[in-house]
Amino acid sequence: MMRQCIKLLLCLLLLNVFCLQFAQAQQIEKWDLRKCVEYALQNNITVRQADLQIRFAELELKQSRLSQYPNANFSSTLGYSSGRNQDPTTFSLITTGYAFNNFSLQTSVDLFSWFTKKNTIAAKSLDLKATEIGVEKAKNDIALNVAVAYLQILLAKEQVNLAKVQVTQTRSQLESTRKQVDAGKLPELNAAQVEAQLASDSSSLISAETSAQQSLLQMKALLNMDAAASFDVVTPPVDLIPVEKLADLQPDAVYNLALVNMPQQQVDELNLKSALKSVEVAKGSMYPTLSMFGSLGATYNNKARELTSRTKLNIPTGTVTVGTTSYQVFSVSPFDIYTSTYGKMGYFDQLNQNFRQSIGLSVSIPIFNGANLRTAWQRSKLSVKQVELKKEQNSTTLKQDIYKAYNDAVAALQKFNASKISVETAQKAYNFAQKRYDLSLLSTYELLNSQNALQTARTQLVYVQYDYVFKMKLLEFYKGQGLKL
Repeated sequence: MMRQCIKLLLCLLLLNVFCLQFAQAQQIEKWDLRKCVEYALQNNITVRQADLQIRFAELELKQSRLSQYPNANFSSTLGYSSGRNQDPTTFSLITTGYAFNNFSLQTSVDLFSWFTKKNTIAAKSLDLKATEIGVEKAKNDIALNVAVAYLQILLAKEQVNLAKVQVTQTRSQLESTRKQVDAGKLPELNAAQVEAQLASDSSSLISAETSAQQSLLQMKALLNMDAAASFDVVTPPVDLIPVEKLADLQPDAVYNLALVNMPQQQVDELNLKSALKSVEVAKGSMYPTLSMFGSLGATYNNKARELTSRTKLNIPTGTVTVGTTSYQVFSVSPFDIYTSTYGKMGYFDQLNQNFRQSIGLSVSIPIFNGANLRTAWQRSKLSVKQVELKKEQNSTTLKQDIYKAYNDAVAALQKFNASKISVETAQKAYNFAQKRYDLSLLSTYELLNSQNALQTARTQLVYVQYDYVFKMKLLEFYKGQGLKL
């Protein structure tokens, strides 16, 4: 049963190696960290969402600037009125229904409002700058995440390489042991133990390769890349990754540089200035405002009439009969009597006749409105305190993160140095064990234990070395030097 499992694992290993070689044969383009970061900054959803916030902030700033200009509104109504109402042209009470058409153009402009609009524009301008720097913060975060994912891929690939070396070494050991078993120098149990070790090492190799593929998938997700796309990264030796000296990354100096270079601190400073401007806006809203207004209007009524003709008449005041003849009597001082004819007034003539204009000044003095304005002013002052506390909290968090990163880097360096000594010691122990095994002075079980100890030490060395590199890169990131691998 054990041999069947071993054969199955060996078949899976060969299949996995074949698939890997086939994938390599496809000549997949390998990306370095710079290309990964550039692609992420263009395609990552978080960065694209942050870019949309800039557009929103630009619209708000544009709207606040346009609010300085006069506003104008045009309206027109068309309808029919019936029942007892007032004729809009003669202003007499009528009961006849009529159709009407009204036009109105109104405009107004603030002359003085205690600089509320000016301060609003300043606040929106600061908000826009904060949003733009916020996008830079999002880009920095994505770049850092990409670098972490990149290092994870490199670590996973190093573990694959170590697992391959282990499999090769165990297979060679199995061939040597099998020859000795066939020659009768060693019992069959020794070969079985090495075969079991080979199966375990093969399983570890498959796990390491699967982990490497998972790391690549995580990078694709971070880059917003199709999971089925061909993708791989350049794998520079970890020893060639440039790392600053720990002495040049003292936490106090790094923190002072981070206060100037890190986008979050710049965003906090701009948010504080914007909050102070908002206080001025709320305060100005409590004072009187002076504005100028004007309007134009015209009205049409289908029942409106106009004088179309006029005839002058001299009407007699009576008659006088002289004899048998009657004569009309006219006034010595005659007065004019006219006969008038009315017709429907034209549409544009009526609009011209009913055209009206108005202009004036308006003063608005807030006296009492439920304390809404004063409450808004007090709320804006509390918002300033809130922004100040957030700024202080972010600075404290930044300092704690930098000191933690420094302490982690110191610990990682110590672990790295200790792991190198551990690998050297394990290598010596394995070399002695191999010599004793060749002389039949050591059992296969003891040899395999020594080999496993060496593999564990190598794996731990790779892990702590990449951990050390990451911790140092994190300090360089806080220092404002970017990310370089």
